[in-house]
Amino acid sequence: MAHRFKALALASLFTALSLPHPAVAQPAGATPANLDAILQPIITKARIPGMAAVVLQGDRIVARGAAGVRKKGGTETITLADQFELCSCTKAMTATLVAMLIEDGKLGWNTSLAEIFAAAAPDIDPAWRTVTVRQLLAQRAGITGNHPFALLGSVSAAKDDVLRQRRAFAVKLLSQPPDIPPGTKFVYSATNFILAGAVLEAVTGRAWEEIMRDRLYAPLGIASGGFGPPGTPGEVDEPWGHGHRRLLYVPMPGWGDTPFDPGSDSADYPLAAGPAGMAHMDVTDWAKFVALHLRGDPANPHRQVTLLKAETFAQFHEPEAGEKEYTGGWFIGTRPWAKGPRPSDTGRVLFHAGDNGRWSTVVWLAPEIDFALLIACNRGGMPGPVDEAAGALLRFIPKPTTAAN
Repeated sequence: MAHRFKALALASLFTALSLPHPAVAQPAGATPANLDAILQPIITKARIPGMAAVVLQGDRIVARGAAGVRKKGGTETITLADQFELCSCTKAMTATLVAMLIEDGKLGWNTSLAEIFAAAAPDIDPAWRTVTVRQLLAQRAGITGNHPFALLGSVSAAKDDVLRQRRAFAVKLLSQPPDIPPGTKFVYSATNFILAGAVLEAVTGRAWEEIMRDRLYAPLGIASGGFGPPGTPGEVDEPWGHGHRRLLYVPMPGWGDTPFDPGSDSADYPLAAGPAGMAHMDVTDWAKFVALHLRGDPANPHRQVTLLKAETFAQFHEPEAGEKEYTGGWFIGTRPWAKGPRPSDTGRVLFHAGDNGRWSTVVWLAPEIDFALLIACNRGGMPGPVDEAAGALLRFIPKPTTAAN
């Protein structure tokens, strides 16, 4: 989810990872390098309970590791099998589901909210009527902040099932005018993706969680995938999230490092916010999703398209004219270390950070060099240490090869 944590995390992403470490050769079929010794000093210095990370070369894990403990003050150590909440790195997953429905013919990139919610929201404000699915996924729907989270809390208090909560959220939100004229400006807001989840549910009649399990988790072999804080309430069988006692608008400085039982109301946002940032899984399962997009990108010289068509990945990863910042759950940019050997290569990257005040995550994809890294830690408000870890993992960038024809 996005709030002051998110603003800091995303600001750091735009400037981080500019100086790669020396490349380390990883022959095909080699045992993945162990990252524990790289992660441990970072979490020790930052006083983070635990962290896990994976480095990918295509769909192959070339390095992986975990360090720290599941709960501050505890003895249960973090392992690669432990689950972390992905926070806003969930957004690309929700967008992938939308793309699947587009390929199914049930939606179009330019399908409007008026068409989708014609029956459920007959009182939709006129300004919302022409907002398209693509504008939602590009963060250009006219929402300038996360003030609708109060609205989310009001519909969640009814204790209905999450599908009904998201429908109620969409109906109430769309009855009010957007903050700015839709389509005029990129403004990052989690609300766009809560609404995207409601779109999925309006079209299918099924909960976002069900669609995720059937269309994404199962085909990719994501066995650890779930929703909300991982683990059993009252037990330390998975990492606990850590942060300030208040979930929203944490005073700064001082993020807080209180551990939160996964069964606590303070452990997370209402589950109705799931499509914007509440998937959880272990990092090796997360890597399966990351590899899907890494290998599906049009710039990848080793492109292997699965689950979606080639033209759909292009829609995801190549913003339309005037939409250069964000598309389909990914920020878009360039980095010198990501530049491939071909004359046409630019060093384009796809990336995202996640932070809900309890967990911090980051993922980077460099399609031209078929390289990706992903990191998760069980404390919120940690963009600096997470970015430091990401920078340290650039040493696994493959050595340059002869330019492709």
